[in-house]
Amino acid sequence: MDTIVLKGMRFYGYHGALAEERAQGQEFVVDVVLDADLREAGRSDELTQTVDYRDVYARAREVMEGPPRNLLESLAESIARRVLELERVHGVTVSVRKLRVRFPGPLDYSEVTVRRQRM
Repeated sequence: MDTIVLKGMRFYGYHGALAEERAQGQEFVVDVVLDADLREAGRSDELTQTVDYRDVYARAREVMEGPPRNLLESLAESIARRVLELERVHGVTVSVRKLRVRFPGPLDYSEVTVRRQRM
């Protein structure tokens, strides 16, 4: 299986379990790794034979800029489910990173990663 990687997509959202996170919002970073058979696209050099990155980005954006969620897990799961709807995608790994975490000590970020496959 081949992969397509979209790394470092940035979105502003109002997600989090804390009221201040939902009121103020913050930037989130999303990475998506797609599993797909890309042989025909490689041979034909035709966009119609691959997964259009714009579709993946749009689906991630709809989730991240959509209704507030409490958990990164919920965001990652929703993105994975939406991306798996694309015709050529056989599997997907989605990471959602929160850069500003209210924590009692130093912490660069929190991140949740889910891996899902088409059934």
